Amino acid sequence: MSAPIEEVKGVGPKTAEALKRVNLKTVGDLIYLLPRIYENYQTTVDIADLRPGKVIIKGKIGDLHVVRTSRKRLTITQGVIRDNTGAIRTVWFNQPYRAKQFDEKREYYFTGRYELKNGRYQLTSPSATLAQDVDNNVENGFQPIYSAKSSLKPQTFRKLLDGLRPNFAKIPDLLPFDEGIPDFIKPGARAEALYNSHFPESPEEAEAGRHYLAYEELFELILAAKLNQQENQRLRSNSLPFQQKFIQKLVKGLPFQLTNAQRRATWEILQDLEKSTPMNRLLQGDVGSGKTIVAALAAAQATQNGYQTALLAPTAILATQHFESLQNLFDSLAGDMDELRVPRIALLTGATPHKKMLKRLIANGDVDLVIGTHALLTDDTNFHSLGFCIIDEQHRFGVGQRQKLLLKSPPDTAPHLLSMTATPIPRSLQLTIFGDLDVSIVNELPPGRQPITTKILPEVQQNDELYPKMREILDKGQQIYWICQIIEEKNTHSATPVKKQAKKLAEVFSKVKVGMLHGKMKTDEKDQIMNDFAKNKIQILVSTTVVEVGVNVPNANMIVIQDSEGYGLAQLHQLRGRVGRGDQPASCFLLTTGEGKPSKRLREMEKSTDGFHLAEVDLKIRGPGEIYGAMQHGELDLQVANLSDTELIAQASHHAGEFAKRPEELEHYPELAQRIKKYQQLTTLN
Repeated sequence: MSAPIEEVKGVGPKTAEALKRVNLKTVGDLIYLLPRIYENYQTTVDIADLRPGKVIIKGKIGDLHVVRTSRKRLTITQGVIRDNTGAIRTVWFNQPYRAKQFDEKREYYFTGRYELKNGRYQLTSPSATLAQDVDNNVENGFQPIYSAKSSLKPQTFRKLLDGLRPNFAKIPDLLPFDEGIPDFIKPGARAEALYNSHFPESPEEAEAGRHYLAYEELFELILAAKLNQQENQRLRSNSLPFQQKFIQKLVKGLPFQLTNAQRRATWEILQDLEKSTPMNRLLQGDVGSGKTIVAALAAAQATQNGYQTALLAPTAILATQHFESLQNLFDSLAGDMDELRVPRIALLTGATPHKKMLKRLIANGDVDLVIGTHALLTDDTNFHSLGFCIIDEQHRFGVGQRQKLLLKSPPDTAPHLLSMTATPIPRSLQLTIFGDLDVSIVNELPPGRQPITTKILPEVQQNDELYPKMREILDKGQQIYWICQIIEEKNTHSATPVKKQAKKLAEVFSKVKVGMLHGKMKTDEKDQIMNDFAKNKIQILVSTTVVEVGVNVPNANMIVIQDSEGYGLAQLHQLRGRVGRGDQPASCFLLTTGEGKPSKRLREMEKSTDGFHLAEVDLKIRGPGEIYGAMQHGELDLQVANLSDTELIAQASHHAGEFAKRPEELEHYPELAQRIKKYQQLTTLN
């Protein structure tokens, strides 16, 4: 399994290079590249016998042409598929390349929905496979379909795996055989499951393969989480005892009342800080729920105990916002608290002037709370007594970056760690991926926060419905975000680019200033644009998703998300959270293109503003791989496990729990140990 990819029959230097580019470096990597779906070509029907629904037909295609509609950017590729019994019309939306994809003399299998549209039946957006490729490889009509990766076509993977077929029986077992494990974990189960996944003779065989591999994936994940937890409990940290009078005075002096959720989360964190094993807690709060004040109270307790706190933020804008809001808060409290120590705060980013002097003050212990970006991680940033680390939007930082900060604590101790995220993580995902990680949830919005109304709007209605509403907002002196997926025009992409949209809006709303923001700009330029927007020097900001996290402009009360079908629910919810941050009502418009009905994802966004509900829905719609990939740097992509399969999770959890009692035995399972190590790095928060 660990043999280099070059040893696979049919892999020359050029193919090896292409495979490595998509992270397929060993024989094992290739064998674990599982099919995207399975197609049952036994269900192929003649055109004359078609009935509405999902169908597979075999035929030749002709009369291909592209129609550009009056609706800007919507293209319809049309064609006619024929077999010996008849002919049907087929269409693809926004896929103009289809017109040149086919050889009209060759037969293809087409898989798609046969449905009634505008008074006539058609095959809508079918996938297509060359009939010769299917017929040469299919013994029983049931065939795996692989995804293309970069320049590698699905047929390439099928051919390489076929060449490996005789070796599948030699695949060694991976999981330990303990007592009380499920019946299907037996000698040879792994080899059989992988064989059945790639060369099934029936849907039942493919499902049996998936079942074992899902279990294997869950076992590895849960064992990694349990081992992380054990390692964390072996570490030592400095106890930061609860300073009751001090915290009570702080809370009483706040210019607002804490919500019950904020009180509960603060109490959980303050109790953890008293322990001599390091806190490892995740603070989840929906956008705008007030996580920062919870972190600030914990930092004040660290100060009172004589220890420093570092707050690491992913961007200079976010770090500056934290610094300004906490400085104002502590300044307002300092006058009443001469006898108590309010934290002395500093901001450390790449743009901070007199950095050397500030770093000397930090090293000497003259600063209690340092808020900063990656500048906190440099080798010459040293702390006098770092006892507490707060990482905001922790998924923006890699494992190595987080470790770098945690290693700045005094020798032989680990700092307490609080990770904050505004991306709600479903409960089922928490339990599986993080094991028994401590989680605090802030699920109430502070009083006075206005709800955000969300509406799905077809792009063709923007002139009549959206622009008048934008004018109303602008006439009140308020501001607008407009989000695009891409920066510039691309041949293969039908989404509207930032540059084009900014130009268009500047023409439509010529009396206001339209700004533009995207990831290819230099950091200083991005910061300048955001500062101008925060000061209302820019009224409409056209941006990519770089504004997704942590930018606080209370005067911005409308957000328009163009091509909204192209985003996941978690990301749409994050983007929506940029507005409604003041005391005015706010609105979010989800622009759609194309003919179809809005997706379930968009309809859920329209109905709910509860990030935790949306995260559960997103998990069901998209599966855990993509959600977790968005939360955490690294390649944790759950290919087969489904976190709604509670029985399988319970079995894997019991098995992993028993094995975790004897962690030294992992050395007898080198391949498993290697896989577990990868998961450990990805699932640890510290």
